[in-house]
Amino acid sequence: MLRIRLAGHDALLHPTGALHLCAERTLLVADAHFGKAVSFRKLGVPVPSGTTSETLDRLDAALADTGATHVVFLGDFLHSVRSHSAGTLGVLRAWREARGDLQLTLVRGNHDDRAGDPPADLRFSVVDEPLRLGPFALCHHPRPVAGAYVLAGHWHPCISIAGRAFERLRLPCFWLGDDTGQLPGQAVGILPAFGSFTGMHRIEPRAGDRIFPIAGETVRALPVLPVP
Repeated sequence: MLRIRLAGHDALLHPTGALHLCAERTLLVADAHFGKAVSFRKLGVPVPSGTTSETLDRLDAALADTGATHVVFLGDFLHSVRSHSAGTLGVLRAWREARGDLQLTLVRGNHDDRAGDPPADLRFSVVDEPLRLGPFALCHHPRPVAGAYVLAGHWHPCISIAGRAFERLRLPCFWLGDDTGQLPGQAVGILPAFGSFTGMHRIEPRAGDRIFPIAGETVRALPVLPVP
């Protein structure tokens, strides 16, 4: 994990793509997209199985490493209405039953609007964006909120990095805009997609942005582009 300061608070960037707000003991997870694989299979697309369990294993690792007592999903918890399959919900229910003391909140995203809220027996608090938490506004869509630093998902950000010879690597990344108040409109941070079966969108960093790519089990900081 990599410890940083964000909007004056300590935060941990976990190699799963989760972000932990230390003072609040709150783990932020964006774009889990549970049930995406089964949604594709129901449409006749051959895709891997076991992605729900794989994503939950990643979540358990982040919880164990951070000691978080609250998980906030920043939108797109379920991928579609097809995600309400018996298999997907059965795995989610078994996971939830074993973690009864864990507080779960969903900030609705665009996929949640179509998929519907999680079943009641998963015991979620479900809210619309923004959800205010200290200096932060927790959202799905990455757009400024007056008087707050926004933490969001939706874009599935990745950075393209030159490798050997002509190779280029696409690595998921945390894309954190200016948190000093000096760059209007850039007080927005975007988390990488957490789900194990999600795509990525290559970003173009701006001056003042902090970029933290994830390579395997390591989160690293790239040099910040200078502000003109």
